[in-house]
Amino acid sequence: QYHDMDNAIRLFSTITNKSSYICTAMFKGLKNNNMPEKVFDLLDQMTFKPDNYTLPILFNVCAQVANNRAMKIGRKLLHNMPNDYRNNNIVLNSAIDMLMKFGDAQSAERIFDSIKTKDIITYSAMIKGYVGNEMSEKALDLFEKIDLKLDDVIYTIVFNTCSKLANDRAMKIGRKLLHNMPNDYRNNNFVLNSAIDMLMKFGDVQSSVRFFDSMKKKDIITYNAMIKGYVGNEMSEKALDLFEKIDLKLDDVTYVIVFNACAKLANDQAMKIGKKLLDEMPNNYRNNNIVLNAAMDMLMKFGDVQSAERIFDSIKKKNIISYGALMNGYNINSKPWKCFKILEEMKQEGVVLNEHTCNILIGTCSKIGMIRQCQYIIDQIPLHIQNLKQIQTSLINMWSKCGSIEMAQNIFKSVHDQDIMIYNAMISGFGLNGMGLEAVELYRKMPNELQNEVTHICVLNACSHSGLLDEARNIFNEIPFKTEKIVTAMTDCLSRLFLFDEAEKLIDEYEKTNSPSFIMYMCLLSGVRNNRNKKLSEKIYNRMKSLFPDEKEGLTSGTILVSNIYSSVGEYQQAKEFRSNQMKELRKKVKSGLSWTDGSGEIVAFSANDNFHPQLAEIHAEVNRMTSEVIKLGYKCDSSWVTRELQEEETIESALGGHSERLALAFNFIQRPVPDFIQIANNLRICGDCHLVQYLHTFGYRVIKNFHERNSTISNLTSRVASTSTLINDKCFAYSLLEK
Repeated sequence: QYHDMDNAIRLFSTITNKSSYICTAMFKGLKNNNMPEKVFDLLDQMTFKPDNYTLPILFNVCAQVANNRAMKIGRKLLHNMPNDYRNNNIVLNSAIDMLMKFGDAQSAERIFDSIKTKDIITYSAMIKGYVGNEMSEKALDLFEKIDLKLDDVIYTIVFNTCSKLANDRAMKIGRKLLHNMPNDYRNNNFVLNSAIDMLMKFGDVQSSVRFFDSMKKKDIITYNAMIKGYVGNEMSEKALDLFEKIDLKLDDVTYVIVFNACAKLANDQAMKIGKKLLDEMPNNYRNNNIVLNAAMDMLMKFGDVQSAERIFDSIKKKNIISYGALMNGYNINSKPWKCFKILEEMKQEGVVLNEHTCNILIGTCSKIGMIRQCQYIIDQIPLHIQNLKQIQTSLINMWSKCGSIEMAQNIFKSVHDQDIMIYNAMISGFGLNGMGLEAVELYRKMPNELQNEVTHICVLNACSHSGLLDEARNIFNEIPFKTEKIVTAMTDCLSRLFLFDEAEKLIDEYEKTNSPSFIMYMCLLSGVRNNRNKKLSEKIYNRMKSLFPDEKEGLTSGTILVSNIYSSVGEYQQAKEFRSNQMKELRKKVKSGLSWTDGSGEIVAFSANDNFHPQLAEIHAEVNRMTSEVIKLGYKCDSSWVTRELQEEETIESALGGHSERLALAFNFIQRPVPDFIQIANNLRICGDCHLVQYLHTFGYRVIKNFHERNSTISNLTSRVASTSTLINDKCFAYSLLEK
C-alpha cells in the first residue's frame, strides 16, 4: 500500500510455506501497483489452486491487461474453476467483467444467464460491458429489465450509456432515471458528474448548469464535465470563463479539455489563457503524452509552429497520436511538405500507420497537390486501409486536387456500394478540375435519396467554376430547402459571372427570414474584386463591417480584396492607407502566399519576392528570360495585379516577376535536365496575370513535348494551338509557338 514493491517482493520471497492468503495479498499488491505481468509470472510459480478470494483478483488483472497472455490465463482459470464457485456472485461478476474486456460478450452472457440470484453488481458488470463493446442499445435493454434497487454505480453507468447514444430513446430513459433518482444520490458527485455529462451530450446546457449550481462541493471532475460540455455545444467562450473560476488543483483531464477549448477558439483570449496554462503546467504533466498532444494541437491552431515543434521534440516516447498532431498542424499552417520528413521518422522508429494518420497524410497530399508525392504516400498505406470507405473518399478528393481526375474516377468506379460521401467527393472533384458538365451529369445519375446539402453545394460549386449559369439556376430552383451554404454557393456562381444585382437580390431575399451570412458577402466581394468595381466593393465591405464586427479573420481577407481593387485602378496610396488602417483595427496578420513544386525531386516552397533560396540569382535570371520571351510574342503585363506602389528602379514586369508562382516555374526550368512533368501548387488563389503567364508557358511546354515525343502531326498542333488562342486571346503567341 506504500508502493514499496521491492521490499514487498523481497519479504514475499523469504516465506517458505506460502498460504493462499499470502499469495492473494501479493497478487492484490502487484495489481494495485500496476504490475500485472508480475502477477502472471507469480501465478506460473504457484502450485495451489486459486480460491474464491484469489480468483476475482486474477480475473480483474486479466481484464486490466486483456492481451493474448491475459486472455489465455483468464480463460484457463475460468475453465478449471471448481463447481462450488459457479454460484459465487463475487467470482462470477469478476468473470463477466473480464470476458467483456476480452470482447467476448457471448461468453459473458452465458455466465450471466447461469447466475440464479443476480445482484445489482451483476447487472452493472453486464451493462458496462455492453457499453465497452459498442452495444449501448443492448445495455439499455438490460437496464429496463432490472427489478432491484439501484445503486450509485448503476446510475453512473446508465447515464454514461445514455450520453454515448444521445438518441430519442436514450434521452427518454436518461431524463426519466434522473427525474426519479432518490435524494440521497443528489449529493453524490460521482453520480451528478455523470448526469451533467449526459445532459451536455443531449444539448441541454441549461439543465446541466442547474445541476452544477446545485452541487455544494464541486470537485475537479465536475468542472471538467461542464467545460467539456460547453466545448461540445460550441460554447468555448463559456468554457474558458468557467475555467478561470476554478480554485482547485487541476488534473490531466482539465489540461486536455482547456487546451482543446483554446484550440477551438484560437482568439486573443484563448491564446492568452492557453499559453499561460502551458507555461505554468507542473513538470509531472510534461511526460504525459495525452496532455502534450493536446498542447501541440492548440499551439498549431494558434499558428505557433515553432513552440509546437519544441513540445514534440520534448516527448520521450512519441506515439502515433503525437506524430498525427504534428502533421495535422503542418497542414493547418500551410507547411504540408514537412509531413514527409515526419513520415520518414515514423518509418525509422517502426511506428505503424493507422487510419487516422493515413487520412492526415492524404490531406497533406491534397494540400500539396503533387502527383509524385501522392503516389509515394499511397505506396505507404496498407491495402486494408486503402479499401476503407472513408479513405477511398479522401483519395478521390486527393487525386482531384492534384489534377489527376482519371485516378479519382478509377477509385470512384472501384467502390461497389457507392454512398453519399463517395458521390459528393467525385462531384466536387469534377468541379475542382473545371469539369462542370461531368459534375452535373453525375449529380443527375445519383439516387435522389442519397443527395444532401453537401451534394447540392458541390454541384453548384462545379457550375460556378465552369460558368454554367443555366445549369446552376435549374439545380438551385429544384432544391426544396435552401440552406445558408446552398444560397452561398449560388451567390458565388452569380458573383463569378459579375451578376452582382442578381446576387444582391438573392442575399436580400435570404435575409428576410435568416440572419446575414458572412461567407455570402465574401463571395460577392471576391467577384467584385475581379470586376475591379471600386464603388461596389466599398459598399459591400462597409456592410460586412457593420454586420460582422467580430469576424476579424474574414474581415482581414476582405481588407486585402478591397485594397487590391484600389491598386488595380492605380490608387496605390489609398490602397496602402486603407490596408494599414484596417489591419491595425483588426489586429490580424495577413496569411503569406506560397507556391511549391517538386522539380528537384523534393518539395521546394517560394514566397513572393523570395530572397532565401540558394539558387536565387539563377531563378531571377530565368524569370527575366521567361518574361522577355512571352513579351516578344505579344504578351502584355496586366498592371491591375500589381497590388502595391512600385519602388525605385522597379518595373511592372519585375514586380509581377517576383510572384511566387513564377519563381516556382523558373526553378523548374533551371533544373538539368528540365523535369518531364512540372507541377506547381499554391495555398492562396493565383493572380490573373500569373494565371495567364503560367498557362502560356505550360501550354508551350506540353505542345512542344508532344510534338517531339509523340510525332503529332502539324494539323493536330494547329488545331490545339488555334483552340488555345481563342481561350487566351493571343494569336500572336499561339502561332509563334507553332513556329517553334
